[in-house]
Amino acid sequence: MLGKTLCQRAALQVRPLQYVARPSRLTPPGARDAARAHQKIQIPYTPSCRHFSGSGARYADLIVQVPPMAESISEGTLATIHKKVGDRIGADEEIASIETDKIDVAVNAAEEGVVAELLAHEGDVVKVGQPIARIETGPSDSATTSHVPEKQSSDKTAKDAPAPVQKEPGESKSVESKEKAIESSTGSAGRVASTSSSPESLPQPIDEHAVDPKRESSLRGEHMEKMSRMRKTIATRLKQSQNTCASLTTVQEIDMTALMQWRVKHKEDVAKQYGVRLGYMGAFAKATALAAKQVPEINASIDTDREVITYRDYVDISIAVSSPKGLVTPVVRDCDLLSIIELEKEIAIVAQKAREAKLTMDDLTGGNFSISNPGIFNSLFGTPVINYPQAAVFNMNTIKDRVVAVDGKPEIRPMMYITVTYDHRLIDGREAVSFLNIVKNYIEDPARMLLE
Repeated sequence: MLGKTLCQRAALQVRPLQYVARPSRLTPPGARDAARAHQKIQIPYTPSCRHFSGSGARYADLIVQVPPMAESISEGTLATIHKKVGDRIGADEEIASIETDKIDVAVNAAEEGVVAELLAHEGDVVKVGQPIARIETGPSDSATTSHVPEKQSSDKTAKDAPAPVQKEPGESKSVESKEKAIESSTGSAGRVASTSSSPESLPQPIDEHAVDPKRESSLRGEHMEKMSRMRKTIATRLKQSQNTCASLTTVQEIDMTALMQWRVKHKEDVAKQYGVRLGYMGAFAKATALAAKQVPEINASIDTDREVITYRDYVDISIAVSSPKGLVTPVVRDCDLLSIIELEKEIAIVAQKAREAKLTMDDLTGGNFSISNPGIFNSLFGTPVINYPQAAVFNMNTIKDRVVAVDGKPEIRPMMYITVTYDHRLIDGREAVSFLNIVKNYIEDPARMLLE
């Protein structure tokens, strides 16, 4: 019955003919007898048919496509292909990564199989739904391959190995005498013991054009690298911000004594009870969120084309994080409603996701204003660029001991410069100074934030 079905299929599909010397049990009638008689027969061959395994496993092709990424993203750059043709890949294993303007997207295989064909190459711009690889699904070959007995393999190896060369008695003595002669002339370490002059021992002429090895290692060079998609986006948006916003920066200084003492007092208890490392970012996020509620222009945005200003009664803050591929600004939401400890926890989560390139579009969407902390790199002072279309960015810097006047007396205090860069089209100097003064008052008296 199977042979008849195969013959019917062959009659319907006109394909090039191939010779089959050892047909399987699915061959049409008469084929097996012909094979036994060492005769070659002709049967129709369909290139698209899959080979059958003795285990009865069924194979099929799986086309891996570019997955949906976000509503605003329709394409990306195929940054890395982790597998090559012939490699096995497991179910849900990453086969490639796609770089978009904001995030990296992992492309995973839905089923286990073998990479049969790559339909795109690294550096290609690919769109959502575009095929990038073909996988032949099925179990591992190791599950169906029969192994040759070890004894047979070792016997074959011993049989194929060349026989050792037998030395003649006279030849052995001759070789021994030659080896002794060589040893006596070279010494035990293999160096030539003769004192006769050789060409290498004579003075060599100096090459005027020879390069000093020390100078050669310090020769200046340069190389070019193609900009990543994220770096191009960062460059475009920062230039857009400078060209669009009327940027201005206002500066204030803070005495960090009270906050540092508060942190030292509570950091161990917070770590034990909440599993959170208590730093300064949580306190500054809380202080700026409360200040933004009192100075709503900081929390607003302007659209001069539509001639509107959007005020918000919630505070979502973008936290600037340095990732391996560039600066990203994941968003922590409802900062005015979260405690300092909750803010520390949320900031730690998004920072870790940024460093591991696991941020999603939802993590990067929104944000009313930004906080940047170049103080971790020992920056004393800075004027950051506004994260357009936001209207302001708050900047923390490093803590330095300085002599300041306290009650008319000079004292050494840990001081920090804080700045806010703002869009002067929306925010006036009065609002910017008021915002910084409110932040200063909260940080110099942290207990006040617990009363809000």
